[in-house]
Amino acid sequence: MPGKRNLAIGFLTMGLFMAYGFLLIYLRDFAPGKEEWIAQYGNGKHFESRLAHVHGNLFAFLNIVIGYVLYQFRNRISRGNMISWLALGGLLMPLGILAEIYLGASPVFVLLGAVFMVIAVIWLGISFVNIQPDDERN
Repeated sequence: MPGKRNLAIGFLTMGLFMAYGFLLIYLRDFAPGKEEWIAQYGNGKHFESRLAHVHGNLFAFLNIVIGYVLYQFRNRISRGNMISWLALGGLLMPLGILAEIYLGASPVFVLLGAVFMVIAVIWLGISFVNIQPDDERN
């Protein structure tokens, strides 16, 4: 069912990226060698880790909103299943940032995720432009 998986995965992803944020706070404020972390806070892996945290929560929140909208309008939005999968594919962006940092992965996942999320949001917007109000449908 379009929307349900976005809600579930959105909340789970948000929880994980929130926990990752607590790790970042620990590394900045409490970990041994925190001075080095603070000195490099605005560049390189430190900056990218914050980007992953912020975009992870943003894209998780977008999945929650998209999931809720798709679920509520499931009988009135065509191609809701495709929009749902594109929004979930958007999570490749923050996960791709983490993969770059920790695994040395290619940035292609970041770009794919960004493109998927932009397409999902625009497609959903166009779907709402095409929805007729309830009183005009009869």
